[in-house]
Amino acid sequence: MFMQRNRKIYLLLIPFVMGLGILSRKFSYLLPEIINTYLGDAIWATMIYVMMAFVFAHKLPKQIAVFSLLFCYAIELSQLYQAPWINDIRNTTLGALVLGSGFLWSDLLAYALGILSVTLLEMITITPKNKN
Repeated sequence: MFMQRNRKIYLLLIPFVMGLGILSRKFSYLLPEIINTYLGDAIWATMIYVMMAFVFAHKLPKQIAVFSLLFCYAIELSQLYQAPWINDIRNTTLGALVLGSGFLWSDLLAYALGILSVTLLEMITITPKNKN
């Protein structure tokens, strides 16, 4: 039986994960290029997972993973739409952080890896075990 998540923990995790994303860009020169290229997207997807876990605290980790992956993919696919009004939003700092700027197939893989990692981490460390 799955017990509800402690929302306070997840609320604190949201800015923590955001901070990790900012640090990954600030200190990108310390990372190998292959990691640096995808780390930010994986961390962004991790943040989406944590936000979804906060909102849907009663859902199973696998359900949160599916919701998060669908959300991330929808945002990435929306980047194929290039109308002037949405590009104006994307040209702002917040718009670029939330909506991205250009579609990349590799981002889909980075999102999947980020969500898979945080889902497994939650299942191993945080989710109470079913003792039947």
